[in-house]
Amino acid sequence: MVLFRMLVLLITCSVLNAFTRASIVINSSCQEDCGNVSIPYPFGIGNGCYVDDWFEIVCRSLNDSYGLGFPKPFLKRLNYLEVLEIDIDEARVRVNYPIFSTCTNVTNSAKNLELEKSPFNFSPDKNSFIAMGCNNSALMWSIFPDDSVSYGIVCHSPCDKAPFTNGSHCNATNCCQTTIPSYLQAFSTTIESKSSYNSGSSECKYAFLVDQNWFETNFTEPKSNMSVPVVLDWGLDITTFHSLPIQKNSTAREYKNSTYSCDTWPILQNFITMFCSCESGYEGNPYLIGGCGGVSTSLGVLFLIFSGWWSYKVIKKRIKIKCNEKFFKRRLLLQQQLFTNMNRVNVENTKLFHSKELKKATDRFTIDRIIGRGGQGTVYKGMLADGRLVAIKKSNVINEDKFQEFVNEVVILSQINHRNVVKLLGCCLEMEVPLLVYEFIPNGTLAQYLNGQNEEFPPTWDMRFRIAIEVAGALFYMHSAASSPIYHRDIKSTNILLDEKYRAKVADFGISRFVAIGQTHLSTIVHGTFGYVDPEYFQSGQFTDKSDVYSFGVVLAELLTGEKAISSSRTRDTNSLAAFFVSSMEGNNLFDILDNQVLKEAEKEKVIAIANLAKRCLNLNRNERPSMREVAMELEANQMSPKISNPQEKYREIEYVRTEISKQYDVVSISTTSGMDGILTTSSLDSQPLILSS
Repeated sequence: MVLFRMLVLLITCSVLNAFTRASIVINSSCQEDCGNVSIPYPFGIGNGCYVDDWFEIVCRSLNDSYGLGFPKPFLKRLNYLEVLEIDIDEARVRVNYPIFSTCTNVTNSAKNLELEKSPFNFSPDKNSFIAMGCNNSALMWSIFPDDSVSYGIVCHSPCDKAPFTNGSHCNATNCCQTTIPSYLQAFSTTIESKSSYNSGSSECKYAFLVDQNWFETNFTEPKSNMSVPVVLDWGLDITTFHSLPIQKNSTAREYKNSTYSCDTWPILQNFITMFCSCESGYEGNPYLIGGCGGVSTSLGVLFLIFSGWWSYKVIKKRIKIKCNEKFFKRRLLLQQQLFTNMNRVNVENTKLFHSKELKKATDRFTIDRIIGRGGQGTVYKGMLADGRLVAIKKSNVINEDKFQEFVNEVVILSQINHRNVVKLLGCCLEMEVPLLVYEFIPNGTLAQYLNGQNEEFPPTWDMRFRIAIEVAGALFYMHSAASSPIYHRDIKSTNILLDEKYRAKVADFGISRFVAIGQTHLSTIVHGTFGYVDPEYFQSGQFTDKSDVYSFGVVLAELLTGEKAISSSRTRDTNSLAAFFVSSMEGNNLFDILDNQVLKEAEKEKVIAIANLAKRCLNLNRNERPSMREVAMELEANQMSPKISNPQEKYREIEYVRTEISKQYDVVSISTTSGMDGILTTSSLDSQPLILSS
């Protein structure tokens, strides 16, 4: 019976191919394939055969060693990337993409801008970022069109001489494999110089994107100047979509008929793409009039197609059952961890939302409701039935790593009760893609605020100072006063939100970790954002509380200078704000790099004090950095100290204030560890008490 069904499917596919083959191109004069690669519309070879320039294919014959020419297709506008396969149903295209390598002991970088402002992006659930080579530290960060950095990942491969074997997933080899952010188009790759770790080795190092399935099954060893398969997602922008043949007779916004339907998909902020698919029971090319073919009038063919369709439905149903079982197990895992880890105070406040409720709150997750995107997911603004505004984070892809980040964020936020940490209201376990529901924070991120995106309320010195104190207080609480110490691991200005009163709210706990009391560090694959990552963590893979301190030091530098953490406008040696800031201070040029608002409003002595604190946080030796407790105390002391002209008197005043605050912090720590609530007033600008949960 099984063999019969397989035979029916094969015959059905052959019949359907015969009917749909003629409709994969826009007209009979267009070339249907190049070599062994089918070229369906909207891609095409020759004038009038493709929808726009981005989809133009050039078919070239490449000579082999015998002098024979083998034609291969290339995407002309994407620097002639070789096309390996075009998948109309999934809106994906596989291409050969060059790897980045270096065989020297100096830092090397390369920018990959072929896809910038195009309808293509690197598929986040099909590709991986790989670093290979002895003690190779490779960085990849995405670049927006304005040359700003949006997201960075770091991969550090250990010096293990075990040979690479197929399917190893980089285990037990000099190799590192990690996921990539969504909506990735343009990115830079850097291989750091680590000569002191290589013991003089001249071994080459590699960093590249690759189709993860191909990598795990077909990859053997890297070579300089080689190319590997990479999967690109694609779509058509609205203007291009309206030029499709199927749109000539369309009058409604709902692009759907009995044979095909089209839907929208966000690639980048303010850029919407559309893709089409044939309806159930039809096969072919949905981008052409009549492209989705039906069945033949022959009864025999009808029978074959019906049998094949029935077999397909049976198989699809079984796959769906398997998927449901998988998601059910995941939900049980999440619920088990939630109720194992939640303290009694917060378990009642963390709600399990229904998917129907969240779909209604976001107009079915329409593009208009998107308020942010990151490496972990897309954030939508929503309104619940009771009128509350919420932010709903929808994960990008479904894999075990992302699901563990989802579980991790729920468990950690369920145990944090701090006014300067974003509040988790609940989550949704009913959908295939995990959803987290937070309180809505209306004024965006600190990065947006500092970069001048809010002209109505410019960032004054008092606001900057208060934000620094609030973030420091939240990190001190996480490190020292929470029921179990928590390392955030991704402190940056885009993860600091601002509420209606411009108070700071630390967010994004997907890669945060609990730490056992007395434990000094976490040994992990390097995660974080380039420009904020602790250099010692980057080199050793050991994350400590002082790694969060380093990232906070970068945020302090941002508050003082208004500069971005990474900027190509600075010189190569100082494109990192941390290096630029420390270098400027050591050269006595602090007041040359301060933001104009800071120069106009701040007292010189306080600015110098805060700058020196930031410099200590950015010390390359983590043992020389202050703890977050010391940072929070020093910021509080500087804020509370009055303006005094006599330097010696000012020093005595600051020391007195610091001593008094230290006593308050000691009281908080003692009362927290003894199971009582500690109360601390965080600043004179906001006199409401801060309650620390035990």
